[in-house]
Amino acid sequence: MTTFDRRRFLMLSAAGLALPLVPGFALAEATLSEGAKAVGGTVAAQGPAPKPLRLAVLSFQGSSFWEAADKGIAAATEYLKPLNTTVDYIQLGTGLTAEVMVAGIDGALTKQYDGIAAVPIFDGTVAKVNEVVAEGVPFISFIADSAEKSNRNVSIGMLAYDAGAKAGEFIAKQTGGKGKVAVITGYLGAAQHDARMNGALDLLKKNYPDITIVGPFECKDDDATAYSQATDVMTSNPDLSILYVTAGGSEAAAKAVRDAKATGKVGVVGYDDLPEKQQYKDGGEILALIDQAPARQAFDSLVMLHNMIAFGATYPADIAVDAPVALGKGAKT
Repeated sequence: MTTFDRRRFLMLSAAGLALPLVPGFALAEATLSEGAKAVGGTVAAQGPAPKPLRLAVLSFQGSSFWEAADKGIAAATEYLKPLNTTVDYIQLGTGLTAEVMVAGIDGALTKQYDGIAAVPIFDGTVAKVNEVVAEGVPFISFIADSAEKSNRNVSIGMLAYDAGAKAGEFIAKQTGGKGKVAVITGYLGAAQHDARMNGALDLLKKNYPDITIVGPFECKDDDATAYSQATDVMTSNPDLSILYVTAGGSEAAAKAVRDAKATGKVGVVGYDDLPEKQQYKDGGEILALIDQAPARQAFDSLVMLHNMIAFGATYPADIAVDAPVALGKGAKT
């Protein structure tokens, strides 16, 4: 993208020309492909880019959640290729840290991509994101933004604190407003994880004083760690009722419940309704999963970048995705 194009983009953004994005809404010039529909994509390209565009997308790996995001990236890459836009996927590995994300964004900026989509989950990424936007390169945050607001052009994701409060109300219903709840989070200090944890805990502490909170324990989105933590907390708290897993690890926690023969006694409440977790919903170990559609978010963010750069389209600065609750067999309704 030339300096003129970037300035034009920033002027359009500053003018507040916004196209609302709601579930099911799509810009209609290029229909969504079957691959796009398969990942839940809702944003259609406005047409082929007038000149070749290069987009970078940065994400993490190491769990079924990130694999779901990968599917959205792959679908967007295939969808945009005949529309004169190339997507390069920069994989950042399994260690979620601000330093890793900053290094990845810096590398993408050096390679002069026309637009960048990423998961800047920590506040330590804000300065680098601001640098990208100051250079005139559009930046979209998807899945998990930083708590401190950067100058990113668009952020798409669930309302994490509200989703946590929804989880808290569900937990209270399952326990009858009393008992023990253990909390396993992903990364302490990661805005999305903290918000989902605090949304639930604030509600429970305020409205349900007879519920005792154990933890939180930080599993760093590692299944083996989450399994060990779930096993240990059930052993040390034989009266435990709920394992609340705020990020990665709900599948591992459910396996720990099954292996401990605690199905029906201890239930898991977590996030991301993925196929890999279905057996535990059917088996009664997972009571509920609050979904955030990672594949859809990845797909939509890349197509929005294409439309923004190629056609001057603008979108709301903050786009909230639905957070439906998928119930397991053992849930009280």
